[in-house]
Amino acid sequence: MTIIEMVVTIAVTTMILGAIVSSVIFFYTTNTNVVEQSLHINSARRGIELTVRDIREATYGDDGSFPIIEMGPTSFSFYSDIDRDTFTERIRYYLDGTNLYKGITNPAGNPLSYPAGDDEVSLVSDAVRNDEEGVVIFQYYDSSGTEITDYTQVFDVVFVTVTLIININPVRKPDEFTLRSSATLRNLKENL
Repeated sequence: MTIIEMVVTIAVTTMILGAIVSSVIFFYTTNTNVVEQSLHINSARRGIELTVRDIREATYGDDGSFPIIEMGPTSFSFYSDIDRDTFTERIRYYLDGTNLYKGITNPAGNPLSYPAGDDEVSLVSDAVRNDEEGVVIFQYYDSSGTEITDYTQVFDVVFVTVTLIININPVRKPDEFTLRSSATLRNLKENL
C-alpha cells in the first residue's frame, strides 16, 4: 500500500465514522426530545382531566358565595369540593409564564370564610404555550351555547372548555400538542 492509498483509506474511514457518530447523536437527541415532550403531554393530560373534574363539580361556597368567583382567558376561580370532605374549597387556576397552577383555599373560622392569600399552590402543567400561540385556556358558554366574552357575566356560565397547548421546546420537533376538554357545571343545571 502506498502512502496515498493509506491517507485516502483513513480519510474515507474517518468520514464514515463521523457520519455514524453524528447519526447516533442526532437519534438520541431527537429521541430525548420526543420522550420529554411525551412526558409533559401525559402530565398535562392528567392535569386537564383534574381541572375539568373540579370545574364540573363547582358549587356554592361555604360562605354562601356563587360558585364562580371570577373568570378570564387564562384564569378561572370557583368553589368546588375537590377532596370530598364536608367543606367546599376555593379553587383558582391561573397561567404564570408557561406554567398552569392550581391554588386551593380551605374555609376557616366561624362563620366560615376564605382567607385571602392562603392558597396551597400546585403545578398543573408546565410548557404551556397558549400565550405565545394566542389561544385562550378557558372559554365560557351560556345555556344557549353562546360564548361569553364579557368576563363579568359569571352568573351566565353553564359550560366551560379548557385548551392547553404543550411544547417543551418551540424551536425543536415535535411541534405543539393541543389538549381540549370541557365541563358542564352540574350544580347549576337549574339555571338552564
